[in-house]
Parts: sequence; C-alpha cells; structure tokens
Amino acid sequence: MKILDIPQSGKRGPNVSLGGRYGQSSRPLVIPTDPRTHAQLRVRRLMSDVSSKWSTLTQAQRDAWIAETRRHRSKPRLGQSGPLTGCQLWVKINCARLMIGSDEVTLPPPVPIFPILPISGLVITNAADVITLTLTTTGAPFDGTMLWGEKPCSPGRGTARRLMFLGVLGSPGADGIDISSAYKNRFGSPKVGSKVFVRVNQNIDGWEDLPSQFWAIVPAAT
Repeated sequence: MKILDIPQSGKRGPNVSLGGRYGQSSRPLVIPTDPRTHAQLRVRRLMSDVSSKWSTLTQAQRDAWIAETRRHRSKPRLGQSGPLTGCQLWVKINCARLMIGSDEVTLPPPVPIFPILPISGLVITNAADVITLTLTTTGAPFDGTMLWGEKPCSPGRGTARRLMFLGVLGSPGADGIDISSAYKNRFGSPKVGSKVFVRVNQNIDGWEDLPSQFWAIVPAAT
C-alpha cells in the first residue's frame, strides 16, 4: 500500500516499509519460504566459514583490515552509508575470491583500477530449436569476470529482479563468449518469446566493480 510518510526502509512491528518506483509504501511482514537451494547453501557456508576465521588472524592482520575500511563505505540506503567493520571487509573480499575459485588472503589486497568491461551485449539465436546465448565482446574479459543471470521472464519486464551467480566467463571465440551451458544448467532452455537478463561484473583480487546488465528476447526458430 502506498503511503505518505518520511523516507524509511525496513521492518517496523508487523509491517515492512520500502521505497519503489511509485514512492513510499508499506506492506505486512511476511517471512518468505527458504528453498535452501544448493547455491544458497554454498554462499551461506562460505560466509560462515570465512567469518569464523576472523578470530584466527593475528592482531596486526586485523588492524590492516580495520585500517582499510576507512577508505570504503557500505552501500547507501536512504541516502545514508557508513564505514564497514574490519570483519565485514574481510568477509566481503574473501567470499568474492572464493566464489571465483581464488584463495583466501590474510591481508587486504590493493584496490585495483578496473579496465573497461569488454562486454557489449547479449545475443540469442535459435537454430532449429537449439537456443544459443552469446555475449558479444570487444576483447577478452579479465580473469574472474563474474556472470549472473535470472530465470526467463515476460518480455514486458523492464529490469531484472533476482539474479543468481552462474560462474566466471571464459575466453571469447569468433562470435563472442558462449554462456548457453552456464545459463541452461541453472534455468533450463528459455522458451521462444521470453526475455533473458544477465549481468556481468569484474572481480579483481576480491574487489568488484559495478555490474553491467544486458538482455535479449528468445527469437523463433529459423
């Protein structure tokens, strides 16, 4: 239900306040079901394992992470943000590294200068009902570049809502980077007329840049 009130976000008693494209709204608090998928459990396990290792660091190592947090802030919410704790930054960097198959680090790695992402779009082809998803490129992406996707949706949808990690990108071929297997292994083959959203972001030493989003609609067979 849309409401007229000061900007607010989060739980308040039996209700949840949130902002949307049409303004401030409020709805009853509903605890969602927990499907406990393999991907969810993997991320939770990674976060739990990494977080538990914070106390095993030396004090000098913890001090280094705490000092690094002075240069970084949390994601803004209602125009407000704050510095991360040393443990939060430790978990953030090392979970991002483990997601792409890198090792954990005990000291914060240098913040990289991200190159321009060499991904220019998403193309979907349908040859005799064999659907292929390809990312077009202007060059080879940096090692560890992450691919995210959402299950096929209505062609009228304007933006992705819930993307899942599908893996890291490989080297481009003649036509680009084929992501068909990565996408279909998670969501199955998309139907003709459905829209496919994917996002790509670079991950260098656990530091991630802002993602780029691409979409395409599955064409009829040719």
